Amino acid sequence: MLAAGRVGRAVDGALAVGVVLATVGPLLLPDPKPWWIIGLGLSASLPVWWRRRAPMLVAVVVGAAMSVMVMWEKPFLPFGPLLAVYTIADLSPTWKRLAAIPAIVAAVGVSLVLPGEDDETFRLMGTAFVAAYALGTSVRASRSRTAELAERARRREQEHVAAAAEERTRIARDMHDIVTHSVGLMVVQAEAGPVVVRSDPDKAEVIFDAIAGTGRSALAELRGVLAALRNPADGGGPAWGHAGEALLQPRLANLPALLERSGLDVVSTTAGTPRPVAESIEAAVYRIVQEALTNVRKHAGTRAVRLTLTWGENLTVEIADDGRGPGESGGYGLAGMRERVAACGGTLTAGAGRNGGFMVKAEFPLE
Repeated sequence: MLAAGRVGRAVDGALAVGVVLATVGPLLLPDPKPWWIIGLGLSASLPVWWRRRAPMLVAVVVGAAMSVMVMWEKPFLPFGPLLAVYTIADLSPTWKRLAAIPAIVAAVGVSLVLPGEDDETFRLMGTAFVAAYALGTSVRASRSRTAELAERARRREQEHVAAAAEERTRIARDMHDIVTHSVGLMVVQAEAGPVVVRSDPDKAEVIFDAIAGTGRSALAELRGVLAALRNPADGGGPAWGHAGEALLQPRLANLPALLERSGLDVVSTTAGTPRPVAESIEAAVYRIVQEALTNVRKHAGTRAVRLTLTWGENLTVEIADDGRGPGESGGYGLAGMRERVAACGGTLTAGAGRNGGFMVKAEFPLE
């Protein structure tokens, strides 16, 4: 920006020097004109140095000086007034540009009529001033277009940054849900393993197989998330687990399988008529149920859970247990749930259940 400012000042200085030389030079050579004519030449050219600060005032000064000077000395072209007209068309606001047009026409007309100029001079001066005004307007339009394109590029960059941040947040939520759900289930199964291994080795073997299966499933889901990071365009296909087994995708149709894998006694109830919803809502419902079930296993001290989906103007999802009730947790589970629901335009509440225990309730607008 500083370099551009210095270049701009250098260009303005060069233009001012050029206008002064083109206007005053013929008054000095070959025969010097009277000092007052030279003074009028300076007045008609030197003020263009300040043309960017006060375009209208500079135009009035150089135009008046040139109108007086042409009564005794006719320049080849009125460079100072032409540059002033160009600057008005380039830099002045709309109302000033429009107000300047009749004033320019009147001033040029007077400057040509009083000295008694011929038709050829009228055409030459008219063409020169129209060209100066048109050039200023063209430069102004080009600068506005460049600024508009730069603003569009800035907004696109901001949108890309916001989209990347949103995607990172989504991936972080998925990672949290996958890890906490799978690890939580493995912990519950592992804690039960040593007790069962002494009394029922066959059942213990089933538990350990379940732990291994849960671990494999978690690893495969994590690989799917990481694959989406490496190739975002390939995010729509199913992930595959051990031995080619398709992993559960975060969809409403897969909720029964999620409940079965949870290791809890879940009673699921649906009220109203289910209907297609956006994939973002399906994923949010799935992940919220997954996280809520994980929290039940980790904190509630109970296996009994009630899941209710109510379809109406909103889709209401309620997960309640009859365990220990609200507890203090330093994790990100509830915060992640709220962010997921808010991203879909809904609301989430969590706290003590109606009959004790803990309840999570999310509402998603469908209309």
